Amino acid sequence: MNNSKIILNVLFVISLTINLTWIIFLLVKPETMSLGEEYDVRVINNFRDNSSLPLVIWCTSPQGDLGGRALQEGDDFGWTAKIDIWSLRTEYTCTMKWNLKRKRFEAFKGSRDSDRCGSTKKCSWSVREDGFYFSSDEVYWTKDFSWL
Repeated sequence: MNNSKIILNVLFVISLTINLTWIIFLLVKPETMSLGEEYDVRVINNFRDNSSLPLVIWCTSPQGDLGGRALQEGDDFGWTAKIDIWSLRTEYTCTMKWNLKRKRFEAFKGSRDSDRCGSTKKCSWSVREDGFYFSSDEVYWTKDFSWL
C-alpha cells in the first residue's frame, strides 16, 4: 500500500470519527439545552418549627464536591450550574438528612432542568416535612417527590 492510500484511509477514519461524535452529541443534547448557559440552583429549608433540628445537605457533581451544610429553618444552600461541552450531562446530586429521614436526589440535571427552569434560569427546591417542591420563580411550587 502506498503512502497516498494510507493518508486517505487516515483522513477517512478521522472524518468518520468527527461525524459520529457530532451525531452522538445531537442525540444526547436536548434541543432546549444551550451550551454555556448558567442556572442558579437553590435548596431551601422550608420546614416549620424545626429550629432545634437542622436539615443537613451534602451536594456533589462529576466536577467536584460542593460540600455540606446544616440548614436551619429558612436557610438555603445555592450554587451556579453551568452547561458546557465537557459536561453535557451536567448533574448535581444532593443527599438530605432530617431526623431519621434521608433522601438522595438530583438537584440539577441539565437534560431535565434546562427547560423547566425557564427563562429565569432559576431552579429552586423547597424541602418540607412532606417532600420536595420545585419552582423556577419561587412563587409557584410543585411537589416533585416525597421523602419515601
